[in-house]
Amino acid sequence: MEVIKYKGSYIGGKFETVGNADESWSVVSPGDSKDKVIKIEASFNHMDKAIEAATQGFKIWKRTTLEERISKLRRLQEIYLERKEEMAEIISRETGKPLWETLGEAGAIAAKINITIEKSLELIKEKRVENALPGVDGFIRFKPRGVMLVVGPFNFPAHLPNGHIVPALLSGNSIVYKPSEKTPATAQLMAECIHEAGFPEGVFNLVHGAVEVSKKLTKHEGVDGVLFTGSYDVGLQIKEQTLSQYWKLLALEMGGKNSAIVWSDAEIEKAIYENLIGSFLSAGQRCSCTSKIVIHDSIYDEFVSRFHAAAKKISVGHWKEKVFMGPVIDKRSMDNFIKFQEIGVSEGNDALMAGRPLDVGFEGNYVSPSIHLVDAMNPKSVYQNTEIFSPNVAIYKTSDLEEAIDIVNVSGFGLVASIFSKSRENYEKVLLDAKVGLVNWNRTTNGASSQLPFGGMGKSGNDRPSAHFALNYCTVPVASLEDGTSFDSEKVMTGINWSS
Repeated sequence: MEVIKYKGSYIGGKFETVGNADESWSVVSPGDSKDKVIKIEASFNHMDKAIEAATQGFKIWKRTTLEERISKLRRLQEIYLERKEEMAEIISRETGKPLWETLGEAGAIAAKINITIEKSLELIKEKRVENALPGVDGFIRFKPRGVMLVVGPFNFPAHLPNGHIVPALLSGNSIVYKPSEKTPATAQLMAECIHEAGFPEGVFNLVHGAVEVSKKLTKHEGVDGVLFTGSYDVGLQIKEQTLSQYWKLLALEMGGKNSAIVWSDAEIEKAIYENLIGSFLSAGQRCSCTSKIVIHDSIYDEFVSRFHAAAKKISVGHWKEKVFMGPVIDKRSMDNFIKFQEIGVSEGNDALMAGRPLDVGFEGNYVSPSIHLVDAMNPKSVYQNTEIFSPNVAIYKTSDLEEAIDIVNVSGFGLVASIFSKSRENYEKVLLDAKVGLVNWNRTTNGASSQLPFGGMGKSGNDRPSAHFALNYCTVPVASLEDGTSFDSEKVMTGINWSS
């Protein structure tokens, strides 16, 4: 396939190429090493320029009416839909995800605009409080924060950053977007679409770079908020880097070590299917993927046998083919996946289905799904408590729901849990006792609605849930007391001698 022409950073309403690059790299498709997607050249100078452009853009954008902002976003929605197939193909080339999956992602970025305008906007509507003080009305209004830095991940290179960008723009903020260095072509196409939609100069800016650029941008004094989706380790670094900037908003969506509980009264066929998707969709490269399945011992043997048989039938291959699973993102991820196969066994777990590299006819980072059977929960286990971010699942056995919930909580991550059971009592127990931000009943841990909050507890987030709630962290609530009464000299406070 053709190499995508690199246009440079997008700053102040135009693309800027680099003279002398501080960083350069080529992106090769993880699904086919012969597919050279794009070559990037990045300049550190672009960071300051982008933040200055965003600062000036914010001065204009915050004063536009809500109707004007909605109009621009509606136009962007039209462009996203017009270029949906192009967007999906670029995402597939950069991530290796099957085309059917990336078409869903490309459609979701347009749908997010609808949901944010039609549903989430209610969260920041002006509210009047009559007699907030005697005879004085109060108002609650929400104003934009300023320059928001969006740091995007590779696994959903359009949908996840878009989930920050859309509510931030709708509420009047300006954006500096630093995409993953693994998926810059997707980010470039997003910038093209935003440019075509006609946003004022500086309202949206795109800066390419690797780790050093992320660090410098995160600590920059001109950034008012950091909206991040990625791993726990990187989220922790962002927190540490901004400790002295206590005023800077951080919305950190981090990793997950998610569990599904399958109880004795579960509909077993549905539980097998849902957990197959939960464990192996996107080659396990979702923060909401199922890492642990806890099975009631009365159905353990049947579940494991049928789940294993189903996993062996999963098709793995190139994104153009009708396959369920593509490759992992790069060789480093592939090597890490293989390493954890060995760690799992060395810690005494049974490799029911050992993960291994696959030859699918393309030179890429293809691996098989993997399943380990765990004898007992171990709070100190490296295998059991690390987010591996690849197609691996550990299966546990218990007859005690309390123990099952302990297995959910032990890793310290707290994103998603699910329970498969006909009992509402069981569901409500998990809902209360599982230390997670999302609890699903009789469905996979994967998948979330933009009409609901999305955020984790513990190592999975910092209590700034995104999706439906994103407008909350994109705005500052401002309280006002508005007194329309005339001065009454008869009501001056005790001790004040008021005389004309």
